[in-house]
Amino acid sequence: EKADESPVTIADRTVEAAIRDLIASHCPGHGIVGEEYGTENPDAEFVWVIDPIDGTKSFISGVPLFGTLIALLQGGVPILGVVDHPALGERWIGARGHGTTHNGKRVTTRACAGIGGATLCSTGPDMYRGGDAEAFARLRDAVKLVRYGTDCYATGLLASGFIDLHTEAGLKPYDYCALVPVIENAGGRITDWQGRPLRLDSDGRMLAAGDSGTHRTALDILSS
Repeated sequence: EKADESPVTIADRTVEAAIRDLIASHCPGHGIVGEEYGTENPDAEFVWVIDPIDGTKSFISGVPLFGTLIALLQGGVPILGVVDHPALGERWIGARGHGTTHNGKRVTTRACAGIGGATLCSTGPDMYRGGDAEAFARLRDAVKLVRYGTDCYATGLLASGFIDLHTEAGLKPYDYCALVPVIENAGGRITDWQGRPLRLDSDGRMLAAGDSGTHRTALDILSS
């Protein structure tokens, strides 16, 4: 590490380097997209996407909701996602055809009777700018309850059926790719704000819901 690097940067790089070493050892030839060390072999059939510490503001503030996100893409499609919260000892894993588990036990999303009774999580209102801020405000005002500061822990809450909606903006691929298999294999729906599948080239706006009806209603509100 460089002498002038912050402790969080050192931690980020240490975690990502360890994950990259494991991938290189067990999956030679696979591609990697990481927050700290960039992209390797992006045209490979299988590509790993890594965020060593998602929720760095929580990490540096002592809030235990930060996590490590790992996704595996096949042909550009997320097929495996890991959302790991080391400070809490909680881990969600979603895999295509295998469901989603929380600490080894199968979990599923919940259906919501109507948007007016929904619980929504987002990292914070300051993530949204301009038209995105106006769109988020419409969704915020339409639901029953809004909780901020959950970072990627919101994905686990949604997959486990505790909340109904999770939305963010300004994300990078390593922020959202791992969320896709976790939500989808728990029975939920996750897309960008236009209803398109999330891929490496998505625009960074994400909407996840526990059921397709709630997702469709939320999309309509965001685009109205």
